[in-house]
Amino acid sequence: MKGTTTESLVIPAAASKRPTFAVWIATFGGLGYFPVAPGSVGAAASIAAVVALSRLPITNGWLSVLVGVTATVIFAAGVPAATGAESYFRRKDPGHVVIDEVVGQMVTLLAAPRAEWKGLLAAYLLFRAIDVIKPFPARRLEHLKGGWGILLDDVAAGLWSLAAFTLVAHWLK
Repeated sequence: MKGTTTESLVIPAAASKRPTFAVWIATFGGLGYFPVAPGSVGAAASIAAVVALSRLPITNGWLSVLVGVTATVIFAAGVPAATGAESYFRRKDPGHVVIDEVVGQMVTLLAAPRAEWKGLLAAYLLFRAIDVIKPFPARRLEHLKGGWGILLDDVAAGLWSLAAFTLVAHWLK
């Protein structure tokens, strides 16, 4: 073909390969592809997971432990998955990665995993607001490399939200 160069036929690496298992984890089973506010969808999915766990016939103390262990396992899988997703999407902290919101929202609910709907809504709104504001040290943690930065800033936001939610929960009773 006259005038055709090999450069025009090159397909970018990210566009040519299928999403990996790491991307599937980082997008929390694909929820990160939701077209509007995927982080909010990830946080809502986290609440649904905690509500499902709250149906187990265990005490509130053991339920908090179970939510904490679940958040820890998701965090442990999420750090390398988010790092892989950055490579796949070729961007720092891509918007499709929502595993961080899942973990941060779970941290928020540690003190009251069996909260009523008003409490769940308050926990959700607190976490989403604090995640956007990013109080110290969240903004600083966000600058860590790869999945560490992606997840740790939301863990910090989750801890701030947990503290605020614990205070707010007294008024919701």
